[in-house]
Amino acid sequence: MNLSTAFFRRLRVPALAALALACGVARAVPVIEQWTAPTGARVHFVASHELPMIDIQIDFAAGSAADPVGKSGLAGLTRALLDAGAGNLDEQAISERRADLGLILGGGVDNDRTSFTLRTLSAATERDASVALAANVLAHPTFPAAVLERERTRALAGLRESLTKPATLAARAFNTTVYAGHPYGVNLDAESLNATHRDDLAAFHARHYSARNASIAIVGDIDRATAEKIALALTRDLPAGGDAAETLPPPAQPAGSQARIANPSAQAHILIGQPGMQRDDPDYFPLLVGNHVLGGGGFTSRLMSEVREKRGLVYDIHSYFEPRRVAGPFQIGLQTRGSQSELALQVVRDTLAAFIKDGPTEKELQAARDNLANGFGLRLDSNAKILGYVSMIGFYGLPLDWLERYPREVAAVNRAAVRDAFARRIHPDHLVTVIAGGDGDKGEGENTAKP
Repeated sequence: MNLSTAFFRRLRVPALAALALACGVARAVPVIEQWTAPTGARVHFVASHELPMIDIQIDFAAGSAADPVGKSGLAGLTRALLDAGAGNLDEQAISERRADLGLILGGGVDNDRTSFTLRTLSAATERDASVALAANVLAHPTFPAAVLERERTRALAGLRESLTKPATLAARAFNTTVYAGHPYGVNLDAESLNATHRDDLAAFHARHYSARNASIAIVGDIDRATAEKIALALTRDLPAGGDAAETLPPPAQPAGSQARIANPSAQAHILIGQPGMQRDDPDYFPLLVGNHVLGGGGFTSRLMSEVREKRGLVYDIHSYFEPRRVAGPFQIGLQTRGSQSELALQVVRDTLAAFIKDGPTEKELQAARDNLANGFGLRLDSNAKILGYVSMIGFYGLPLDWLERYPREVAAVNRAAVRDAFARRIHPDHLVTVIAGGDGDKGEGENTAKP
């Protein structure tokens, strides 16, 4: 039985009515309950009874920043092979059980964390069997050598292809320059992939996939007592492992620089930035609102107006802050014809300098606040979206009322706060600029970048 069939067999008229209502009315801010399981795992739970389903995310402080020296990609390979074999089940048997239960497994790896997600029906039969299978996959992966070779070959092929693309070349150079000497600055490479063996995956799993290193988010059609049983079932057989996440050092601010990477593309891919802010940063809301004005607000942003609308130099331009455990990047990204890359860069730099000096206008600021605060409800209109926020709150240790505070904090941001935050956090002397490609453009034709 697949998930869709099982879902609609169990869906009753009240649930259908709730589903229809949810499509037209934004949900209220969810109430988050928090506790520590007997195993030491941190648990955050939201009861949501509109649909007979449960969404769960287990996060381990086991992102790519935890890769040992010379083993870049180890965290990713370990996560990729979790459901390739577990206990006495091989990859095919796990796949068949998932299909029978209508269980959806997912997840991924970023710099800070490895995520394991599952979605199942809330009815006891499917729920308990799905949780048991997920727990087996989490605690007892076998990391079959044949599957490792398959995934290594796939990863090497993907890496070779990506290294022909200017966007990838720019991103890798930006990463290593902004985070030189820091775990965030390590890129995947073929040597590390070839040097990684099954024993490395097993050791990484034993060290990092412990209950005390886990944060669990549960959203769905159950009560707290059932959520407690699920959290315990998912973590009681995990390796003993470490007590908590290893400390990450704050990144040093790089010296300002500009680098060009040759590539025969007509479009130059340009990245500008530096370390920006961490997830629990005291400047989070002024930087969030200010960046919405600068380059995060799409066609209403200052960069889009100056670089695209007034001068036709790009098809798209954006800026963002990516909060992490320690300062994640502030980045401006754009693509333009190689022959006009210096002009586009100058406009970007002038626009950024003016924004740091003067901040947003009152009109820009009000539009940004309205957009961010009024649109926030749409970010909570499904269990999956709520799960994303709850898991983030749990993993990074944010206040339980973070979702409730978000609109109020956004509305309270004023021009002085934006100016102050940007002036302290974004320094032209530390901005790294990388230009990849554009060598195929000889400057003929119209002076407008194409998509």
